[in-house]
This record gives sequence, C-alpha cells and structure tokens, in this order.
Amino acid sequence: MGALHAGHLSLMQAARSQCAAVAASIFVNPAQFGPNEDLSKYPRNLERDRELVEIEKIDLLFTPVAKEMYPAGAVTWVTVEGLGELLEGKTRPGHFRGVTTVVSKLFNIVEPDRAYFGQKDAQQAVIIRKMVRDLDMGVEIVVCPTMRESDGLALSSRNVYLNPEERQQALVLYRALCRVQALADRGEHNAAKLREGAMKVFAEERAVRMDYFEMVDKETLQPVTDVARGALVVTAAFVGKTRLIDNLVL
Repeated sequence: MGALHAGHLSLMQAARSQCAAVAASIFVNPAQFGPNEDLSKYPRNLERDRELVEIEKIDLLFTPVAKEMYPAGAVTWVTVEGLGELLEGKTRPGHFRGVTTVVSKLFNIVEPDRAYFGQKDAQQAVIIRKMVRDLDMGVEIVVCPTMRESDGLALSSRNVYLNPEERQQALVLYRALCRVQALADRGEHNAAKLREGAMKVFAEERAVRMDYFEMVDKETLQPVTDVARGALVVTAAFVGKTRLIDNLVL
C-alpha cells in the first residue's frame, strides 16, 4: 500500500533474485479500511516510492486508482470464510474481504507465477494461501521474513505515526514475543504459561493497550493449548492512537 520501507524492498529483492521479471503494485486499498480507520491519513508518497522501485530495478510498477480497481457498479467480493473473522478480523470486520478481493484482482491482472508477502502480516499470508488453494489459482505464495529495526521493532508504514516516546513504548510488542521464545526455548510448551510470561512484559508499558496476544495453529489460526508442535504467536496493540501488529513463529 505504498509508504515503502526496507520490509517492502526485501520482498522486491527476493522476487528479483528468483524470477525473470518482477511487477510491484502500489494501491492504498479503501476496501480493507473500516469506517473509523486511517484511510484518509494513511501515509502516501508515490514519487518517493517510485524512486525506490526504480532503484530495485523492478520491471513493472502498477499504481491504479480506486475507480480502476472498483469500477462503478462492482458488487463482487472474495471472502475466505472463518479465517477472515479471527484475530485481526475481530477488530477490523471486513478487512480481509477487502484484502482477498484486491489481491485476487491483482493476480488476475498480472497473472504472476509467484507472489511475495511479508511474515509481519502473518494472518494475511495464511488467508491468501488458503484463497489460492481453494480457487485453484496458479500462483505460488512466498512468505519472506519480517524486517526489523536494530532494536527489534517490526517495520511498518504506520511507524511514522509514533512520536519518540511512543516509539520506545512500541518495543514492548517485540519484548513480549522474545519472552515467549525464551520460555519455549527452555522447554515451556503450555500456551497459557507462555502467554502469562508475555503479559508480565506488557505490564511494563501501561500506556500500551493490548488488543490481543494469542498462540494459534499456523494454518487454521485456531487457539492451541500446547506449542510442542509449533505455533504462530500473534499480537496487536495500540501505542497512542497507532495500532501495531507483530508475530513470532515457534
């Protein structure tokens, strides 16, 4: 959705290293914003984004406007039932319907062999993979690692909203995930105890309002009670007025 940072560029670099030609799209998709979300304020700098894309030697940059992607009278939506109502979907009803609709449209327009997404939006990646399987789309979904600042904060276009104090407070998401990883590395597999450890970390930053912190199955996104076979740890929190997400794969 633009406001490109090193996380986005890492996807382009991965694609360029593995593919003969690479297309990138920049489109702030109104269909995935709720009525009280930040569509009007979402960071946009197409000129700078275009320069970064050129530096990465991307072959095609597709920058449609809303009326091109959603022409007058369009009433068709793509919905991945069940997965889209969990976690982010609870807080942001309709969000994933907007995501899957626009991604399916982009796949139809470009007809890529591979599509590259970031692990930071873990639920999005799970849902898009499910959509591709269910609809027999001939595209391979490649999920690339989350890119972080040197202190661990996951890169996000919304980080620009944070003032210096909030920027420090935001690190609690990463610290909580690290606590879970440390406990798991020591042999703790009980999800409730892992979450308890994370909650103690969140308690250190009372200004941060947690939305959710869950351990779920990596495909079904259903809660797990034991992480011995692996799990996806997902969290979202409000830092000031900014909502941030992060995750960890155990």
